[in-house]
Amino acid sequence: MMRTLEQLVRPNIWTLTPHGSMRSEHGGSEANIFLDANENPYNKPLNRYPDPLQRELKEKLSQIKQVPAGNIFLSNGCDETIDLVYRIFCEPKQDNVVAIEPTYGMYKVCADINNTTYKPVLLDECFQLSADKLLTSCDASTKVIWLCSPNNPTGNDLHRDAITEIIQRFDGIVVLDEAYSDFSSQKSFRTELTSYPNLIILNTMSLAWGCAGIRLGMAFASEEIVNLFNKVKQPYNISSFTQEQALKSLQGTFEVEKWVTTLLQERRRMVQAFAVLPQCVKVYPTAANFFLAKMKDAKATYQYLLDKGIVVCHSSQVALCHDCLRVTVGTKTENNELLAALRQC
Repeated sequence: MMRTLEQLVRPNIWTLTPHGSMRSEHGGSEANIFLDANENPYNKPLNRYPDPLQRELKEKLSQIKQVPAGNIFLSNGCDETIDLVYRIFCEPKQDNVVAIEPTYGMYKVCADINNTTYKPVLLDECFQLSADKLLTSCDASTKVIWLCSPNNPTGNDLHRDAITEIIQRFDGIVVLDEAYSDFSSQKSFRTELTSYPNLIILNTMSLAWGCAGIRLGMAFASEEIVNLFNKVKQPYNISSFTQEQALKSLQGTFEVEKWVTTLLQERRRMVQAFAVLPQCVKVYPTAANFFLAKMKDAKATYQYLLDKGIVVCHSSQVALCHDCLRVTVGTKTENNELLAALRQC
């Protein structure tokens, strides 16, 4: 049986009275004189604090993502949300989390920062998870399970039925990181939020939208969980610049669709070209904007490319990724330069 949200949340967070602002309380409706926040009255519009709840931006995202605005939380990159999950649900030195391995490194970094035990569970040789194996690693103190699909650094989609089984059987919070989902043909779980009150889905403006520089992460969850995020976050965690640039970028959905189509075409071409290189042993299946390649000597290939002014990610230190390089799909020109360099090696 699913634990109640109150049972999962740290007691001090459940009873926390958050820092409030008059601006968020009245929403700025019908007001034209603001004398509540000790702002400088000059240098408009930069003199004003940003909307702490990002209402206009959430309404726009709601239309695009087909999720009610009340189920959206916005953060300073997804890393802020990852940290907030620990701060809300995990009692330091007491609770633990379970995660697939290998996966995105910030889940463990934030666990260490928040003094929470992190229990990795190895994927199989195809980088797929076993729901039974993952759930067996949980105990009464496990508050959160971390999943990432498409997974980073492996690139593959996790099997949907395994993800569903974990969400249905685990009595705590399941975080599913879908940062790379815009490059995948697998349907997003965000359309199923009403069926899974224990599910938090992460997404971002960094990748398909080409906005890594504005640092805007998204989380989709029940209104109750979104309210907890808003309760614990910094009052003005999303700057006016970020909100403005995001709204501008969201007007260009057609352009983004063209970028994604081009990147998928280039991904297919690069995977095929990489697979026949003499230095390459294997290219793993990918549903992201990158691919993982097992090399004969990843360290030597990495250094050779670095000397040529080309940077890829050397992943040999990652579990199950010995002698692997993770390669981001670039422009056609960038990709051609990479292939030309490797063919001359």
